[in-house]
Amino acid sequence: MRLQSASYLLPALLPSLASASGFDCAHIKLDNYKYDLSPLKGVHEITHSVTTDDYETNTTYRLNICNILGKNARFGDATCESSRNVCGFVHRAAKDGNGGSTFGFPIVGLDHVGQGSKDPELKRLKDIDPETEGLRVKLEGGSYKGDGNDQKAKKAGAIIEFQCDHERSGLEGLHTLAEDLETKERRRRAEEEAPKGNTSSLQFKSFGLSDDDTYILRLDWRTKYACDNYEDEKGEGASKSWGFFTWLIIIAFLCIAAYLIFGSWLNYNRYGARGWDLLPHGDTIRDVPYIFQDWLRRVINTLQGAGSRGGYSAV
Repeated sequence: MRLQSASYLLPALLPSLASASGFDCAHIKLDNYKYDLSPLKGVHEITHSVTTDDYETNTTYRLNICNILGKNARFGDATCESSRNVCGFVHRAAKDGNGGSTFGFPIVGLDHVGQGSKDPELKRLKDIDPETEGLRVKLEGGSYKGDGNDQKAKKAGAIIEFQCDHERSGLEGLHTLAEDLETKERRRRAEEEAPKGNTSSLQFKSFGLSDDDTYILRLDWRTKYACDNYEDEKGEGASKSWGFFTWLIIIAFLCIAAYLIFGSWLNYNRYGARGWDLLPHGDTIRDVPYIFQDWLRRVINTLQGAGSRGGYSAV
């Protein structure tokens, strides 16, 4: 019975296991800089096509940098473990119409029982190129056999370069399969603000063997959330907004205080007024409590009148 209960709990625990494996997209700290990539959450899809003399190969990559792929780890007849963050789906068709193959393979994430690690490696792009601002994220945990099925599987991973672009949210031109209402609203605003003919913020660079004998998927992702000082500027923007209303209240208070002081001084020097008579419109100010009581009584009478039954009353 306990084993059965554990099997029901496993799908619910997978997102927590994924976030616990070393990469939290919402809280990235590197060299005293903070980055929050959570606005880019959701399952995004990008396709790369290669044509040879005999075959046409379309490889679709699905990724969710903030969570697992879940039910989106299936592409037609091809499958990939639902606990993964990045998967590739290859569809190879012969040009003569005879033969073809479809298969999926994991690139980033835990295995089906939550074991392993994504081995995150984070680096600021300025440490690589002083002219480029952004964040380089390397994640692993997958495997790929290459073009031949008889080959031994090798490790796979992804390198995503989040490049700073103050004009892009990072959602422009993306094909997204799963997103919440907040992400949909951000996408709508991004598409409205983006110039016509704008290219996708997420771009495929390459997929192949690296020097350490690991298959690496390389992607470029242009977004303002990768800017070094975006989190600080966002906080300053909020403080500036609050500062405006604070100054508005202070100015209004000073204007009222100046009016009362000047009016009191004028009444004292011109009319020799004392006490309440010093204040401008002193009679009105003294009547404020009574005016409020009359208004409150009218409201109560109106509500009581609306609640009473209509018709003739007994005489």
